[in-house]
Amino acid sequence: MTIADYRITRFQFARDRTIGDSQVKTDQVNVAALELISKDQLVGLGFIQSLFTPLPDESEIERIFLEEAWPSLEGKEPGMLAHRISRPRGGNIRRMSLPFEEAIQQAVWDLFAKSCGLPLWQLLGGTAKPVPAYASGLDFHLSDTDFQGLFARASELGFKAFKIKVGHPELERDIHRLNLLKRVIDPQAKIMIDANEAWSAKQTIHCIEQMRKAGHDIYWVEDPILRDDFAGLKLLRDTLGPTLVNSGEYLDAHGKRLLLDAEATDMLNVHGQITDVMRVGWLAADRGIPVTLGNTFLEVGVNLALAIPEVSWLEYSFQNFEHLVEEPYLIKDGMIHGCKAAGHGLVLSESARARYHCQQIVDRADLPAAPAQRYISQRPTRDQLLQSAR
Repeated sequence: MTIADYRITRFQFARDRTIGDSQVKTDQVNVAALELISKDQLVGLGFIQSLFTPLPDESEIERIFLEEAWPSLEGKEPGMLAHRISRPRGGNIRRMSLPFEEAIQQAVWDLFAKSCGLPLWQLLGGTAKPVPAYASGLDFHLSDTDFQGLFARASELGFKAFKIKVGHPELERDIHRLNLLKRVIDPQAKIMIDANEAWSAKQTIHCIEQMRKAGHDIYWVEDPILRDDFAGLKLLRDTLGPTLVNSGEYLDAHGKRLLLDAEATDMLNVHGQITDVMRVGWLAADRGIPVTLGNTFLEVGVNLALAIPEVSWLEYSFQNFEHLVEEPYLIKDGMIHGCKAAGHGLVLSESARARYHCQQIVDRADLPAAPAQRYISQRPTRDQLLQSAR
């Protein structure tokens, strides 16, 4: 089975809330679906995502894809592409002009698994067991009321672990948010924090100490300091006691290997580039380092979570994506389940293609709104929040 054609569909729509962290924020979705089509009409699906700026017009996306990506895909076997190891040199060591890399890996592996008649997680060597998911709000810019409402709903849905964004210039605000969180979740729930590199190593030690004094046991701190400050990360690993260091999100596969070699993290944070994640996942397993799956588009990372040894958690962050596919992955009682269909299990929704397809850039004020999310469409009222706080 060889790759014979492709299709790119550009989407742009408004989010139901502003998401972000201590460094960035956005209130719209800019994504394109990449479908790689085999000679026998099997389709592999991946997603090209731009978080903070609109993708160019669809014709320009296609022009760049045809020039930079298609020559290495056309006529090739998906299995060969999935496993290929290459060593770029010189000017070839660079990113593509648009973020095609992750989408290509998703689509190639989807096609490869379909050609074998296997779910992707099974092709990768996984077993059919649910993975614990933690509720992540991407909540730094939410009002206190919306912050509590989101996490109260997550608790009602059965999530047992929660991650909030920290790194505000005033530590009191971070502690205030932790106080709000504890009022609407189970007292036994795990609490994680993510600073997105807002602190130095010494600041991190101070902040964790102050949070403990305020009554908050932090399960892990994610990306507290600069990604390549391995000495600082190792200092934190050695001094934070029961609070684990979770890092690696911003590093490529080479950087993740250096992080592991430096013994500078308790947990390795990975995302959605399937080939790269499997390789660094094996390295982590060799060292006995737990792996956490950060945000992956539509939680496609569940296939990796089922296949990589030592995976502890997968992130679910309540984003407006579910309507883009016919059937998202099942999340129940804080656990996410893999799909039994061949491939990664996600199929682009034709109704979404009709409703949210934007061939050209649309001004923010004119964007269509995404439908209500299945998990947070029924937010608690203020009275319900007050009742849960008691």
